[in-house]
Amino acid sequence: MKKSFSVILILLMILSIPTFAFADSEITVTGTGEVLIPADVAVVSLGISAADPEVLTAQAKANQAIASIRDALIAFGIAEEDINTDYINIYALYDYSGDEEAIKSYKANSTLAIRVAEIEKVGGVIDTAFGAGANTLNGISFSASDTKDAQEKAMRAAVEDARAKAEIFADAAGLQIRGVEDIVEQGAVSYDRGAVNSFKAADAAVAGTFVQSAKLSVTSTVSITFKADW
Repeated sequence: MKKSFSVILILLMILSIPTFAFADSEITVTGTGEVLIPADVAVVSLGISAADPEVLTAQAKANQAIASIRDALIAFGIAEEDINTDYINIYALYDYSGDEEAIKSYKANSTLAIRVAEIEKVGGVIDTAFGAGANTLNGISFSASDTKDAQEKAMRAAVEDARAKAEIFADAAGLQIRGVEDIVEQGAVSYDRGAVNSFKAADAAVAGTFVQSAKLSVTSTVSITFKADW
């Protein structure tokens, strides 16, 4: 009887001992992927800045120059629909030398955005425009006509980067990655870096603008929460 009572007592003591279950841990990391691709489209922003004491004359000078630039670019081979107005503005220039400010002249600015589908022609577009009267070059932007494949590769690389980081954290903490709890895309972007260099050929009568685009960078960023346990 005493033996049976002892066994029952031991069983009750065992059952009364609290049990602990280790909950899954979570590791949240951010991964980034980048793919470089060649640019195949450029947009050149250039135009004319003209000044005159008369506002309408300044405007007329700018309009005439823009018309000449447009005609020259079309003759060069740029489609008319690829030549668009970027911006137009007119403002007064003041003379502050006297007791009161006075309008000295007016400056009219007109800029064209020229889409060039052949990168090797960008320098020729600039030279043609300046030969026709342009006197301002605001910049060149580069892009790629198709970035779908690059974006997919960048997303895959971002996930792989996140996984690699999570594995490092898990190993340092004595954990093992068991799965994925959540994936959030934080964004995908593309940007370019362009260089414009002027040079003169051996023949001093021949001059040109050399334009070389840098690679277009397509990046993707993701935030992933991984499940981990011991």
